[in-house]
This record gives sequence, structure tokens and C-alpha cells, in this order.
Amino acid sequence: MKDLPAGATTIPVLEVENLSTVFATQDGAVHAVNGVSFDLRPGELLGVVGESGSGKSVTMMSLLKLLPMPPARIASGSVKLGGRDILTVSDAELREVRGGKVGFVFQDPMTSLNPVFTVGYQLMEPLREHMGLSKAEARRRAAELLGLVGIPSPEKRLEDYPHQFSGGMRQRVMIAIALACDPQVLIADEPTTALDVTIQAQILDLVKELRERLGMAIVWVTHDLGVVAGIADRVMVMYGGQVVEQAGVHALFEDPRHPYTRALLETLPDMDGGRSARLRSIPGQPPVLRDVPTACPFAPRCAHAFEQCHRANPPLEPVGEGHLVSCWWDYARTGTGPEENTHA
Repeated sequence: MKDLPAGATTIPVLEVENLSTVFATQDGAVHAVNGVSFDLRPGELLGVVGESGSGKSVTMMSLLKLLPMPPARIASGSVKLGGRDILTVSDAELREVRGGKVGFVFQDPMTSLNPVFTVGYQLMEPLREHMGLSKAEARRRAAELLGLVGIPSPEKRLEDYPHQFSGGMRQRVMIAIALACDPQVLIADEPTTALDVTIQAQILDLVKELRERLGMAIVWVTHDLGVVAGIADRVMVMYGGQVVEQAGVHALFEDPRHPYTRALLETLPDMDGGRSARLRSIPGQPPVLRDVPTACPFAPRCAHAFEQCHRANPPLEPVGEGHLVSCWWDYARTGTGPEENTHA
């Protein structure tokens, strides 16, 4: 497992336990998140990967109750920040957590930034709300933040509106807003998906630099395993609204244990295969979660599935140091996992 960065400790700053989120729809309940558990230590970067519809974004938005409720509902679980369950605090206390202790960078900065307010106003607002700065102090800090994320002439750009920034610069502004109040945790929900590869690389370099400088814990949600390989300490793989594998980044890429993780890695382009190399895909579709899964959600798409996979949902079990897997087939072939496992 990759060593943690300097300053990281083994005491989690964020602890998520058995988190479940349900949506009420016209066609019935949708169980979008089912029993997700993970922790995050100071200075650590956790990569969260999976296909669209795997539950990544809903899980992250559930942590801060950012989903509209209703139709969403937190059905179970706890989210402890510094030992305190933020799912049980008042709305006023939760507003203090959002932006103050946990920063959130959304996927599309153009829809996240308010088009009728200047960037300076939107940067100064959390500074005045959470840190009690005067208008002059907030303006100075806002200019510092724009400079921190690499925007030239930051004092001047405070007067500009979001449409006057490029896509990459808007995303930098979103990162600056998320960092405004020196949060303990930064959650980035696919922040580079809508950007071209050159700008993606710049944003990733920026995050690495800020993490090194500020020492904050980061959750980076993405579908891009190449990004995860370059920036993460640990990786959490999600499928069907649950965690199917979690490991240090080196262990996950060197010894993926879940068939879904293996399939994701096999879909990466083969740079040595030439123009004739075919891109691989995973047959089938992600499940529609009308009910809480009572069997392995990946079983219908899995080449290794056997009777037990269709009969029971495997628990997330340790199979090595810091390596957790939810897979009956892996338990059977390696002799690890729960005692109730049957032979493939």
C-alpha cells in the first residue's frame, strides 16, 4: 500500500458507516446507496471509481445532505466528522459544516456558479458567513485564493462574472470557493469530466500542489482510473450502490480481486497495442435498484458467477492488509472471506 503523505495520521477525520440513501419515484423506491462504509485520514486522498449509476455522486452528496429531501431520504447510517455525526445536527449546524469544514467541488462549474453575481462576491460570501471577516478582509482573502489556484491578476478578476472565465478557470474558481474556509475535507465530484485533457492535467497538478501545501484530506470521485492511479493513496470501487472493493492504489492496480474491478482495468486503452487494438467494454447494464440487493449486484454481468452469487450478497471482507473485497468467487478461489462461503 502506498505510504500516506507527510502529516497524515491513522485517526480518521471522516468516518462513514452503513450509509444508505433511498429515492421515492413514481415507479417506486430506488435504493441508490446501500450500506456504504469508509473512512478518510488527514492528508489522505481517497479515489472513488465506478460506472455512471454506481452510486458515487449520490453517496458524496448524501454525506452533507445536499440531495433534495424529499424525494431523497437517508435511510440509515452515520457520517462522523471529527467524531460528530453530522447527519443528526440541526440545519444551522449543517450549514456551518458545508463550506466551513467540508468543501465540495461539483462536476459542472457553470451550473454551480451563480451567473448574476461576480466571482468575487461568490468567493467572499463563505468567508463572511463562516469566518466572520469584514468586507475588506474577505476581498483580500478572495484575491489570495484566486492567486492560490493559479488565476492571473486575481484582484482584477474578482469583478468578473462566471461567463468571462474559461471552463478550466471556472473549475479553478470552484476549487478556490471550496478551499475558502480551510476545510478539513475536500470532496471533488468528477471535477475534470467536462474539461479537455490539457486542462484536466492542469487541474490535477493544482490539486496535488494544494494537497501538499495545505495537508487536507480529499475524496476524488471519478470514472477515470488513469487519474486515480496518479493521485490517490487508496481506491474505493463502487457498483450497484455499494462498495465492492477497497484497497491501497498500488494493491488495487497490481492485484485487483473483484471481477468488476478487473473488468474496469481491462477497459483501459492498450497504449502498446497500436491502432488495431480494440477497446474492451463490460457487457450488460448496471442494475436498476428497485430493491435492496439480496444477491451480488454484479452477478448478471460476471463471467465467474456461480450459485452462491445469485443467492446472497457477499459482505465486504478483508483479504489482505487494507484490502477489502465483496465477492463470493474471490473468497472461493483464495480460501478467504466468511465461513458460509460455498465452492465455485
